[in-house]
Amino acid sequence: MTAAGPTPEPTSSPAGDYVPQGWGPDDLWDWFLGIPLRVTLIVAISSILLYLLHRLIRTVTNHVAEGSPVFERGRLGESPIGSALRVADPLATARRAQRARTLGSVLRSVASILVWSIAAFLVLDALGVNIAPFIASAGVIGVAVGFGAQSLVKDFLTGLFMLLEDQYGVGDVVDVGPASGTVEAVTMRITKVRDADGVLWYVPNGTMVRVGNKTQGWANAVVDVDVDYFQDVDRVRDLLRQAARRVQDDPVLGTYLQGEPTVTAIEKLSFDAFGLRLKVRTAPAMQWEVARALRVAARDVLQEEGVPLAGQRDLWDRHRAEVPATPDEPGADAEAGAADTPARDPRRTPVEEVVDPAPAEPDPTPAARRRRAPRPKE
Repeated sequence: MTAAGPTPEPTSSPAGDYVPQGWGPDDLWDWFLGIPLRVTLIVAISSILLYLLHRLIRTVTNHVAEGSPVFERGRLGESPIGSALRVADPLATARRAQRARTLGSVLRSVASILVWSIAAFLVLDALGVNIAPFIASAGVIGVAVGFGAQSLVKDFLTGLFMLLEDQYGVGDVVDVGPASGTVEAVTMRITKVRDADGVLWYVPNGTMVRVGNKTQGWANAVVDVDVDYFQDVDRVRDLLRQAARRVQDDPVLGTYLQGEPTVTAIEKLSFDAFGLRLKVRTAPAMQWEVARALRVAARDVLQEEGVPLAGQRDLWDRHRAEVPATPDEPGADAEAGAADTPARDPRRTPVEEVVDPAPAEPDPTPAARRRRAPRPKE
């Protein structure tokens, strides 16, 4: 049995650094080429890969937002024709840019999470750590978070599909059930809608069962007009077409009309009126302005031609009696003897007037009856 030798003393390198006994320059180089180099390479490659992914996503989303093809830079995208096409529809351009940038932000976040998660597991494996328990724990935690945040996951998935399908965007007027108004912001989780009263609604994307977009593609301006029962239907339809032509001739509103206006047959029929419908296709978000102009034009045309609206016959006769017609005004001859005609009993319906043209004498008031009653002789 040999005796144990003396315990070796730690030595110092020429540079003064502490080096364990038996560790020379070759041993340090071998150690550096092992775990440190692998960790460094994993982090460097992950950073470069993430940079390239972010740059690719940013380039694609910028091209989509600008409306220029990805592989045709310098051709149509930078030509005057391409610029004109991009500014032809500002609303569509803004919606496309907003949707592209939102998707780009989501894709960059997903890429960062995936790359750094894989890099972290590779670093732990290089350090000799058993990553199987971490993977199992991550799976269990993911399932627990999925059950606990179902509504949040639902909101994000719904927002993703909503952006991909271009259901609506900023500036659209939508009806999402709990709120109706103008979209001010769209995110992956919520949609901000400003209603007519100025209230800003925060609607989670997962709660939208159905969405009605009133300003996508094109719209219809619809105006319903109810006129007096005994007016000529064809004449009223011609007058409404004249009102539509006035709006078409407008230098501003006429540019928003798409196609010819149509006046449908009787859409409504009651005992004292019938209704017609004036409809015309317009540019998106302009149907309300065009409908207001059509109502004004229809009122002016009907008033000029002496056609009263539903339930306005008595008021119309009174107005014509108070405002004498000029010789050049249509219907002046017919209105000349209006003052000689007896006043119409407001209790009689138009049907009673046709059946029994003789006006019934209204019942005298109590004071009139006392005046008509014969006085007793003294």
